[in-house]
Amino acid sequence: MKLTVRLLIGVIGLLSLNALHGKTFEQGINKTVVPQVLAHRDRAEPINEMLKHRLDVLLPELMAESELDMWLVINREYGEDALFYTLVPEPTFAARRTTLLVFVRTDEGVERFSVSRYPIVGFYESRWQGGSDQEQWQRLAEIIGEYDPKKIGINVSEEWAVADGLSQGLYKTLMNHLPSELQKRVVSSEELVIRWFETRTEPEKEVYPQIVGIARGVIAEAFSTKVITPGVTTDQDVSWYIRERFEELGVKPWFQPYVTVQRKGDSNDPESPFFGKSDRVIMPGDIIHTDVGLCYLKLCTDTQEMGYVGRFGEYQVPKGLKDALAKGNHWQDILTSEFKTGRTGNQILQATQAVAKKQKLQSSTYTHPLGYVGHAVGPTIGMWDNQGPTPVKGDRKLYPNTAYAIEGNVKVALPEWDGQLVQIMLEQSALFDGEKVVYLAGRQTEWHFVR
Repeated sequence: MKLTVRLLIGVIGLLSLNALHGKTFEQGINKTVVPQVLAHRDRAEPINEMLKHRLDVLLPELMAESELDMWLVINREYGEDALFYTLVPEPTFAARRTTLLVFVRTDEGVERFSVSRYPIVGFYESRWQGGSDQEQWQRLAEIIGEYDPKKIGINVSEEWAVADGLSQGLYKTLMNHLPSELQKRVVSSEELVIRWFETRTEPEKEVYPQIVGIARGVIAEAFSTKVITPGVTTDQDVSWYIRERFEELGVKPWFQPYVTVQRKGDSNDPESPFFGKSDRVIMPGDIIHTDVGLCYLKLCTDTQEMGYVGRFGEYQVPKGLKDALAKGNHWQDILTSEFKTGRTGNQILQATQAVAKKQKLQSSTYTHPLGYVGHAVGPTIGMWDNQGPTPVKGDRKLYPNTAYAIEGNVKVALPEWDGQLVQIMLEQSALFDGEKVVYLAGRQTEWHFVR
């Protein structure tokens, strides 16, 4: 599938900037440029092209994999779940009364349609001509009976929120309209929904670097003299700059960006999960850190980077900080080298911890999947408040073509601060292709330096 020309130009522009500044795309993006962001009207075409590819190519594979013959996605207006919006084209803002989407696995692929008052043209033509609510449900039951599926998947799950979108009321209504024999065939579509959410397709992999590049570009702006005046600017000022910059660009933050400050003389407890404080005026000599996440073209990012504010007469980052960041990058390498298809999140965490301990690296790992939502579904690889095995989500196996926020931190004694421990908190969006982990828009290997 080919991307639209306008979107492709944006990606090429990002790649060209890397080449212009002597860096490969794997290493990082140019620190002063935010990639092109399409107007809302211009986003519909690439979003819908990517959705059609998913429905035509990916969904048949996933339905066969999960052994479902039919999948029902049922939503009411104003009560839609996150799954619904991953299945419908732009611009779709609501389910319009009750929208019944039906997917049927056949020898040729997946047949898809709706049993709804309003068809979704080009994606879900309706097989109901309209009438009362009762007649709509009766028509759905008739269609199910005609196909006679052995397994009918519905979105209910005890453990995974995105696979638990069917409300209790709609569940009861569905079961009340199915004959007892068909009721027995209704099963959870949990596995299908998880795989649908976590799998990234080739067209998505083409555009994801640009999306991540937006987040990294805005951080570079924020961690510069464009935004920070030492002795005047607060961490909250920088946080809100990032938030408002995202809004200005027309991309959606999925949480409030935040900034923390580490300072020489801070009394850091080595056992504390996080160093750094907020509500501070940023001063020369401070270490600054930010955590930001945005969604654009229906894909989300999660990024943490580090900056240093130079003292008077200081024209480069202190060597101790350069060494500390290098240790953070080394921790990333240890973690990503343990990504193997079929391994569970808990196994990857345990292997990473074993290597880090052997190398006397004081690290903490809390990596999570990325995709349609920021904290997405798939294998959890540690949690900041639980460095042991995570039940269920940590037992999930690693699949190819899945995206992750490579997130964690290292604590390092800083010589320039008389051996005070500092914390290097890193998070970069990456894709596991089945063989290796590739950072989607590079990773931070140099400090943001506010001179």
